[in-house]
Amino acid sequence: MQIILKPKPFVKWAGGKRQIIDILKREAPTEFNTYIEPFVGGGALLFELLPERAIINDINSELINAYKVIKDYPDQLIESLKLHKNDKEYYYKVRALDPTKLSPVERASRFIYLNKTCFNGLYRENSKGQFNVPFGKYKNPKIVDEGNIKAVSEYLNTANIKIFNTDYKEICELADKGDFIYLDPPYHPISKTSSFTKYTKYDFTQKDQEELAQIFRRLDKKGCYVMLSNSNTNFIRHLYKDYKIIEIHASRAINSNAEGRKKAKIEVLIKNF
Repeated sequence: MQIILKPKPFVKWAGGKRQIIDILKREAPTEFNTYIEPFVGGGALLFELLPERAIINDINSELINAYKVIKDYPDQLIESLKLHKNDKEYYYKVRALDPTKLSPVERASRFIYLNKTCFNGLYRENSKGQFNVPFGKYKNPKIVDEGNIKAVSEYLNTANIKIFNTDYKEICELADKGDFIYLDPPYHPISKTSSFTKYTKYDFTQKDQEELAQIFRRLDKKGCYVMLSNSNTNFIRHLYKDYKIIEIHASRAINSNAEGRKKAKIEVLIKNF
C-alpha cells in the first residue's frame, strides 16, 4: 500500500494523541492482523500506523459521518467547506442547524467547520445531544485542509477499513487472536472537580471503566494484543494491576485554563504484551 501524502487527524479531538504519538507507536506491536480502534476519535494512531486492515468505531455519529463522507465524497466536502465563514453570527447560525436534516456532505461540512472555529477545538454536547461550544474567535482557522482531506480519503479507500458507529463493546466482539486493539476511552477523572470529562450525551462512568477492564481481560485471554490509554489514578491502576503499566507525561490540550494546558499531567498506557 503506497500513500502519496501521509494523512493526519482531520479534527481536533478531546484526548487526542498527537502529542504522544511517538510513544504510542513505539509501544504498539510491530506485527498484527487487524487493527481495531473502538474509540477512534481523531484517529492519531490509525493515521500513524496506516494499517492495511482496520476496524474503526466511535459512538459520535457526527464524527463517523465525517469519516464516511471523507472516504466517499472528498471533493464535494471540500467545496462545501469553502462556503463557510469565520464569523461569529454565521457560526451560531450553523451551530443551530439540525444535523439530522442535512445531507451527509452538509452534515460533515458543518461538523468540521464547527470543530475548526469553536472554542479550543472542543467537541461537547448537552444532554439532548446538541453541540454547545461557543465561537472560538480565531483570526485565521484552517477550515479547509484540502490536502489532508484527500490524503485521508485515499488511505480509507486504499486500505481495507471498516467504519462503524455503535457501542464499543460490539466492536470488541469482532476481535480475533492476533489482532491489535487500541482502547482510548473517555478518561477516568483525576479528581471530582475535573472538567471536560463528558463530551457527549453519553457519560462514561466508573462502572463503564470497570466493564471495559473486564473486556480488556477477555481480549487478552483471546490472544489479542491490547493497549489502553487512561488517566493515572489509583482506580485505573488497580483495575489493570495484572498488566504492564507505563506512565507517560502529557499536557491536556483541551483545557479552558492556559496554566492547566502548560502543566504536564501524567497518563498511563496499559499493555498485555
